[in-house]
Amino acid sequence: MSGLLVVVPAGIDDPARVSGGNRYDREVCDRLRAVGWTVSEIAVEGGWPRPDDRALTALAAQLDTLPSDALVLVDGLIASAAAPVLVSRSSRLRFVVLVHMLFGEDDGAVPARCEAAVLSAARAVVTTSEWTRRRVLERYRLPAACVHVARPGSDPAPVSRRRPDGQRLLCVGTLSRLKGQDVLLAALGRMTALPWSCALVGPSDREPGFAASLVREAVPALAGRIRMPGTCTAEALRREYADADLLVVPSRAETYGMVVVEALAAGVPVVASAVGGLPEAVGRTPSGVPGLLVPPDDPAALAGALERWLTDDRLRCRLRSTALARRDALPGWARTGDLVSGVLASVPDAADPVEIRGGG
Repeated sequence: MSGLLVVVPAGIDDPARVSGGNRYDREVCDRLRAVGWTVSEIAVEGGWPRPDDRALTALAAQLDTLPSDALVLVDGLIASAAAPVLVSRSSRLRFVVLVHMLFGEDDGAVPARCEAAVLSAARAVVTTSEWTRRRVLERYRLPAACVHVARPGSDPAPVSRRRPDGQRLLCVGTLSRLKGQDVLLAALGRMTALPWSCALVGPSDREPGFAASLVREAVPALAGRIRMPGTCTAEALRREYADADLLVVPSRAETYGMVVVEALAAGVPVVASAVGGLPEAVGRTPSGVPGLLVPPDDPAALAGALERWLTDDRLRCRLRSTALARRDALPGWARTGDLVSGVLASVPDAADPVEIRGGG
């Protein structure tokens, strides 16, 4: 193997900035080192994906210190917003972009034309789900052979506590409209006659107005049945999964859903929105799906699924059995890293002509 520079957001290892993207980047970097790559990391400061001129200038200065033909893996959070820096250097440096999500369509954080320019200039694109790969191909018309999939892996975990009544619900994710905790609380508000408790685990500082509205309006109405521990360390999060009966993922959009895999690694069934890459993350076994899928942004449908879970003993038994089967089939992070390594090893030299590709 040869040298590789990986460009990641600053704070990738900061326990106060826990995210699926940061976890993915760290696991992949560690695996690449383990299989022989000489990996250097640049942790880029700035409010990505909305960087200021200072952040872009700093990134450009760091890239300009690299020798020609250097291989550079760039997190998509940075790459999608750095067209002025990356495109002009793409004939000298071999860029590979790691796409956790598309920023040119969800919230307008990045103009689609800028994201298209970056992905078109990259020597390869790695996505974290088959759903995201399809979306990249549909949106930006890149050559299919240049867009790859390396799904997140999982760590082995003890099987969760598994109470007979299934009353302990868990939702993991940044408190934000995209993650849909307001939909979950609206659903739970329809179910006050049933016994349950729910933990909303995740940082509240990314969309403070949204989080404040939950605390002010929805949580008090559920009278002590909601727990909000905030950001958890890795060990504390493992304890949350170990103590959970059911993971609820009410996201309005999701490119994959690492929390789904983390829950299934502990044998915890899932109720999730049927949106984006979530059905792919939930997966299927020969005996069925280890959870229930519901339409996104639909509190009534979510409440119906949760009521079934809480009141149907046979359903709980079946989903738990299927979750255990899915747990046994989950690939580890080594598989993810090996897939990324294979993509990097196949990238042609910078001296080769850059193919002119489509855009959005």
